[in-house]
Amino acid sequence: MSRRIPVTLNGRPETLEVEDYETLLYVLREKLKLFGAREGCGQGVCGACTVLLDGQPVSSCLLLAPLAEGRAITTIEGLARGDTLHPIQQAFLDHGALQCAYCTPGFVLSVKSLLDERPDASDDEIREYLAGNLCRCTGYVKILEAAREVAARLRTGARTP
Repeated sequence: MSRRIPVTLNGRPETLEVEDYETLLYVLREKLKLFGAREGCGQGVCGACTVLLDGQPVSSCLLLAPLAEGRAITTIEGLARGDTLHPIQQAFLDHGALQCAYCTPGFVLSVKSLLDERPDASDDEIREYLAGNLCRCTGYVKILEAAREVAARLRTGARTP
């Protein structure tokens, strides 16, 4: 069955036309042409499809789109402000925390969710929070360095937008 659902998408109110069986990933990519969330495993274990739903990371490949009704969805496309990257995106770039970049949007959004909850996150907390995101290229060291830098900035009072 087709239905129209209100959502807040990247900070703006939207009404999405969805089918009951469509995943949020399908709607984002195929209907809205927001390609930052990607299908990796299709089983919710790799993190490539991560988006934020009301600020919490979710596997959009598993979430049926109608369940997003009335919720706030943030994709990687919603973080930058014009030509200015979000501080987490900039830290990933500065630290070379990406190679093929297939997994990067999921990591960035997961780091954002963590630091919104716990700006003083320790290395162990960062590692634990990112356990649901897999990368086959970087070896995780640079990802941890980027997350650590943003966390340190937050501890010293520099806020992220």
